[in-house]
Amino acid sequence: MLPAAGPSPAQTCGAVLVAAVLLQSVCVAVTFLYFTNELKQLRDTYSKSGIACLTGEEMGNFLQNLDLTESEDREADPCWQVKWHLGKLIKKMMARSYEENISAVNGDQALALSHTDGQPPATRIAAHLTGNSNRRSALSPRIDPLPRRGNGQKISNWESSRKGHSFLYNVELRNGELVIPQTGFYYIYSQTYFRFRENENEDSDLLAQIRNPKQLVQYVYKLTNYPEPILLMKSARTSCWSKKAEYGLYSIYQGGVFQLKREDRIFVSVSNGDIVDMDKEASFFGAFMIG
Repeated sequence: MLPAAGPSPAQTCGAVLVAAVLLQSVCVAVTFLYFTNELKQLRDTYSKSGIACLTGEEMGNFLQNLDLTESEDREADPCWQVKWHLGKLIKKMMARSYEENISAVNGDQALALSHTDGQPPATRIAAHLTGNSNRRSALSPRIDPLPRRGNGQKISNWESSRKGHSFLYNVELRNGELVIPQTGFYYIYSQTYFRFRENENEDSDLLAQIRNPKQLVQYVYKLTNYPEPILLMKSARTSCWSKKAEYGLYSIYQGGVFQLKREDRIFVSVSNGDIVDMDKEASFFGAFMIG
């Protein structure tokens, strides 16, 4: 009998190759599972650390001490940088929200106070009236039979139609009187230009009266619910016209701050209305609200 033949070299090489492939596959599988598990652990750790930067009691304490936590060691910490920038943003948004809320509250309070006082919101209130040299009869009669006129002659025909420098802003003009639209403090001013020129045809008695020392007076009155007007300002000067001069000139200016109420009226009166020159640059009257 012939002895049994052993495995051939080819079979032996094939078996070794298969075993090597299987061993390599097992190693790769084990390595893959190991690194997958490690990566999962690292990811979970990083995720928990990242969330920890923004959660927990530490974040609240960090916001309170944001300006005291700066240091070189912390600046190199990514987690600290995230919290620092986030804290700055939160503080900025909170400050902006606070300012907006305060502005809204102040605006509501101011509006409520104005409504309580019975007045509309503040607007620009101003007037500047000028004389008109074409209207020499702009003065009321020296003796006014009606009450509430005060002393002197009221200037009743001011120029207010934006000719020259005159204007009216939220103020009404009635018969030479400025009607106050809103309660408040106002600066009131007025100037009157007195000009006397001798005329050969003038009556000698009138010339003598004018040449004699005269009290040139300018009055500023306020009309209210009282039966008589209230004098706010008065300016006067005694002047004697020179006989050698062709004409005499003098101007009176006065101004002041007064508290006026809604529907009050102010006007100007002068003495010696026959020598008042209503030149627009020299005779004027106005007021504006200052608060």
